[in-house]
Amino acid sequence: MDTTRQITNPTINLQGIAPLLQVFDMPTSLYFYRDILGFDVVQSSGQGDDVDWVLLKLNDIELMLNTAYEKPNRPSAPDLKRKAAHSDTIIYFGCPDTDATYSYLISKGLEIKKPEVTGYGWKALNLIDPDGYHLCFHYPLNETTEN
Repeated sequence: MDTTRQITNPTINLQGIAPLLQVFDMPTSLYFYRDILGFDVVQSSGQGDDVDWVLLKLNDIELMLNTAYEKPNRPSAPDLKRKAAHSDTIIYFGCPDTDATYSYLISKGLEIKKPEVTGYGWKALNLIDPDGYHLCFHYPLNETTEN
């Protein structure tokens, strides 16, 4: 997949994207994104894991996490309706070897289904993060040796 193509716009110079996800419990989310998926924390609103905001980076991917509630206002349990509403958000990651990623995530204790071939000719591994956001690791079959 060629991702080097750049479009020059004399007015707007966009370089990347960093989605912001609202999370219930930052330590839980950091464990998932940092300790399991391998993102690095490059900026944070404080020290340690119990912070309100982080900027994560993995290769050229940036992702921000922000707590949905400031500590004094945080309920004791997540709002299940809010979490269910996250199911309409899917973040797609380019992943040339979904089978190896599947094996790695299984070794980390995630209970996920094996990668599947989509109707549009990509191999996709789908999972859900601790806050109900859907993540899809996928890659076109014609651009990889994976079957």
